[in-house]
Amino acid sequence: MVDFDMPELAARLAFLCAGGRRAPRRELLQLHGSASAALAAGPHAWRAAGLSEDTCIRLRRGADPDVWLRTAEWLQRPGHRLIAWHDPDYPAALRTISGAPLMLFTAGDASLLQNPAVAVVGTRSASPGGRSLAKQFAHRFADAGLVVVSGLAAGIDGAAHEGALEAGGDTIAVLGSGPDLCYPAQHRDLHARIAARGLLVSEYPPGTQPLRDHFPARNRIIAGLAQGTLVVEAAARSGALITAQFAVDAGREVWAVPGSIHDPHARGCHRLIRDGALLVESPEDVLQALAPALTRAVQRPKATTDVARQPPVQPPKDWDPDHKNVWSALGHDPIPMDALADRTALTPARLSSILLTMELQGTITVKHGRYLRTPG
Repeated sequence: MVDFDMPELAARLAFLCAGGRRAPRRELLQLHGSASAALAAGPHAWRAAGLSEDTCIRLRRGADPDVWLRTAEWLQRPGHRLIAWHDPDYPAALRTISGAPLMLFTAGDASLLQNPAVAVVGTRSASPGGRSLAKQFAHRFADAGLVVVSGLAAGIDGAAHEGALEAGGDTIAVLGSGPDLCYPAQHRDLHARIAARGLLVSEYPPGTQPLRDHFPARNRIIAGLAQGTLVVEAAARSGALITAQFAVDAGREVWAVPGSIHDPHARGCHRLIRDGALLVESPEDVLQALAPALTRAVQRPKATTDVARQPPVQPPKDWDPDHKNVWSALGHDPIPMDALADRTALTPARLSSILLTMELQGTITVKHGRYLRTPG
């Protein structure tokens, strides 16, 4: 779903593929308001922002034509987006982490990026008991209104996504490949279901292969999107421990499920607990820690009879026409963002910005990624 023109897409891909330090490129996008304007600013402005000479050369060269073509074709499909650092719907939670990605390729419901979330991660070689626990925890989290974030890997990650979907809740899979590729292949069906009912996220353009170095890097996004990270099973050396460290570095909570002292799958969790992670035995331990975020995520009326007596929330009189358009399109039953986009004819970026403003004002409520007017 392209909500910008082709020159802007070419400029975005040029900045993405130029490489080098992310902070100067983020600064240029923020300063100039668009990738095309930042590109047009020229080498003097690029160097002033801190880009190296090699990065400037690659930026002038632009993205590979094959990357541009694959991305342009991928973006034509429903639910596909490219969200850049300067876009209003870039996830707020990611803005605060070190090494925040410059851009995100998303397939599915991108509004989930703004919702309270918990990461559930662990070893690929999970035990049957570990997979069962991951599914149970994720099911409860999703049922409570939290988005479950994981990495689509075999083992604990896959079980966490399955648990969220089985609960009828929301889940985000952060990929170590382009958004159009599924790794591991055994999760092809799960990949498709998450694209249809949740959200796939990648910082890599379509067609990017799942290289070894991509997976530790993607773990910072998993941790950054969530209010906290739960490790269910992890060996002494596990990628889940990298995710936990990213969570600590971002000032987020880390929880670990203990296991037998004889179980190699528990050694990573025990190490985390020794280092200060919170020991948890049930989903309620995590939900209690996340109560403030959870309360905001699942605001509900006390009872139908009470709601009937209350006056409806009135929108501010100084709203612009777009805000009024969205308000008119909303009702008292939850509606997904794509339906709102059809009703309002607004771009996803503009619609996401308006919905976030309304949520902060308390005039609308978000329930499992769907929007409705807040009862009075």
